[in-house]
Amino acid sequence: MALDFKLPEMGEGVNEGELVRWLVKEGDQVTHDQPLVEMMTDKATVEIPSPASGKVSKIVAKEGDVVKVGQVLLQLDGAAGTASAEKAPTKTSAPQPAAAPMEAAAPQRRQQTQQHTQQRAQSPGVGTSTISPPVAGADVLATPSTRRYARESGVDINGLSGTGPVGRVTRDDVVKAAGAGTGAVSYGFPTMAKTGGAPAPQAPAIRPLPAGPNISGQNAEERKPFRGIRKKIAENLVRSKQTIPHFTHVDEVDVTNLVQWRTQLKEQASQYGIKLTYLPLIMKALVATCREFPAFNTSLDDEKHELVEKHYYNVGFAADTPEGLLVPNVKNVESKSILQVAKEISELADKARKGKLGPDDMRHGTITITNIGSVGGIYATPIINWPEVAIIGVYEIQKKPVVVNDKVEIREMMNVTATCDHRVVDGAVAARFLKKFKERLSNPQALLLEMI
Repeated sequence: MALDFKLPEMGEGVNEGELVRWLVKEGDQVTHDQPLVEMMTDKATVEIPSPASGKVSKIVAKEGDVVKVGQVLLQLDGAAGTASAEKAPTKTSAPQPAAAPMEAAAPQRRQQTQQHTQQRAQSPGVGTSTISPPVAGADVLATPSTRRYARESGVDINGLSGTGPVGRVTRDDVVKAAGAGTGAVSYGFPTMAKTGGAPAPQAPAIRPLPAGPNISGQNAEERKPFRGIRKKIAENLVRSKQTIPHFTHVDEVDVTNLVQWRTQLKEQASQYGIKLTYLPLIMKALVATCREFPAFNTSLDDEKHELVEKHYYNVGFAADTPEGLLVPNVKNVESKSILQVAKEISELADKARKGKLGPDDMRHGTITITNIGSVGGIYATPIINWPEVAIIGVYEIQKKPVVVNDKVEIREMMNVTATCDHRVVDGAVAARFLKKFKERLSNPQALLLEMI
């Protein structure tokens, strides 16, 4: 009995997915519920299990293909099982990040470097090279400064007999070798005549730049498939920039009180096993501000020409992962305590790093925060997470001299940005929004009065 294995439904509103990786090959015997293929949709990678046991007779779709629900992926011979191909369940799987190219090539580069060093050390006449002295071997007993002095003096330290303890080559040994011409490098500069019996000073030696790696020919470029999560991120960013007319409003806020308040709360949060960052406090301030400016918590339905105002606040945050930038969101921030929000942020960030985010973790966001301050940087122009209409940026906190009551004080200062969809939010509205947002960050204790 032959069975056409078709792409099953993978979630509400999901009509297609990208085939990231086959987990089987033609001729393999598979069992019921065995993962067959990794599909990527909505920034989440899922494994599609086999609906039956049998032999893979033909693989129809290729890696990198965009496959629609109901389209045949492969054919199974002798299929026997209870589940149907069209209704096969999906299993959330952590996408396995490929080894970074630099890391993967490191052993090869180290081997090439060692071979290059050995070749230089074994080359005839290397002690009288007009380019550079050889590198000291591992068996040479000498301090780093002595080794460096030997290189700068053009002396092959490998051939010297050390007069120091246990045969250590000393600086005096190098000086004597250089004075006797042993291993000295000649760069062809004339020496000045001696004056009053003093040795003639020599022109400084010019050390040529080391030759770079030879990357000509076939090794000059490397091509890799552009697919998976990285491709989906690119598609979403292009759609956002092509659809939304972006503009960014920038302001500066005094967060001295926020820093102090967070320090106090951090000790209390640790008693519950929770690491309190600035992000949950910023989220609560953002939600309170969005209540005043509901346009920031909306989406624009272009097909129906409707503005969808949300009365719930699912605040997303940009998570930097090995697979790329992902945006999970904390659901219903308005109805949760600071500790609850902090706990969920930590759990979502951990899932993002491990590649275990599911589609629901990233769906139904209403507004996003990008926190670049932990990495560094004082200003950026983020791209809106479509179909949202705004993304808030918070940046590095820095100590700065600030005039307070006609006196200069050192305060904790931070830049904030609001990047908005100009079809929905005007510049003056963005300025007023940031002003209120700043007030809450400057006086975070007042948030307690607004919490439900």
